[in-house]
Amino acid sequence: MNRQMSSSFQSVKEFIKKNFRHFNAAVLADASEAYIQHLHQGGRMMVAMGGAMSTAEIGITLAEMIRQDKVHAISCTGANLEEDVFNLIAHRHYYRISNYRDLTPQDEADLLKRKLNRVTDTCIPEEEAMRKVENRLFTLWERAEKENKRYFPYEFIFQLIQSGVLKEDYEIDEKDSWIIAACEKNIPVFVPGWEDSTLGNVFVSTLRKGKIKNAAVVKSGLETMDALIEWYLETSRDHGVGFLQIAGGVSGDFAISVVPLIRQDMQMENCRLWSYFCQISDSTTSYGSYSGAVPNEKITWDKLSIDTPRFIIESDATIVVPLMFAYILAE
Repeated sequence: MNRQMSSSFQSVKEFIKKNFRHFNAAVLADASEAYIQHLHQGGRMMVAMGGAMSTAEIGITLAEMIRQDKVHAISCTGANLEEDVFNLIAHRHYYRISNYRDLTPQDEADLLKRKLNRVTDTCIPEEEAMRKVENRLFTLWERAEKENKRYFPYEFIFQLIQSGVLKEDYEIDEKDSWIIAACEKNIPVFVPGWEDSTLGNVFVSTLRKGKIKNAAVVKSGLETMDALIEWYLETSRDHGVGFLQIAGGVSGDFAISVVPLIRQDMQMENCRLWSYFCQISDSTTSYGSYSGAVPNEKITWDKLSIDTPRFIIESDATIVVPLMFAYILAE
């Protein structure tokens, strides 16, 4: 990390410590400080990422967190896995709509005709992003099938990056891509429900078209959970493992459930519980909502202990996460 970047993060930290003293702001400061203390005690950290955080360019700070060994594994949706790559190679073709709340159904249909897929205020260009990646990935899927090999979704993305075939298409500084940082550090990226993504849909379409005949080329969600068990048992053997959950949904519930799976279903009761927990979500507490459940509920599911530092920040993750990461990176 260069001196200018370090100074910038330090300024953010000082601003937070001076101004963020109450309510959600105070929890942001407390959770950031507890994250730092967890790392100082030798702890490791899993970051679970839902929503559209990659399209929100979380990579600008998350990549540096990964490079500095402040994040040791990722659980994310297939959309977040692929959208960091889309942004990497098609950033200049993205189209921002600041008045998206005023769009009519006809406006939306016009965007579709232009092959611009909208995520709130940002449109992802289909041709420059999705189709370009899809064509390059097909080569890797085809090769794996011919060689009778199988990989997780993130491993195919790592292969794509390592091959260098996309490098001439980069439209942002690669230091702002979290998937490049994860690839360089070789940290695991667990992707539950990968089929619920553009590239997952594309893979199924290649099967239906007969271009790929073996669906098992891409390892399944069940195998992803099995790999997560291995990672957690190995990582938690000598270190506490913390959990930072950005938004709700499958990326969070999938990953955090590995602990009760090990402790209850595998009957390995000596397995550590999660050693830190923080959830950032704008989903308010409500009946039957996992995303809005308070952290204490996780104690009853054998995920957290009564002594686990736990925080919930009810706010917009696209605002909160960069501030938290800047605070943590300032030390």
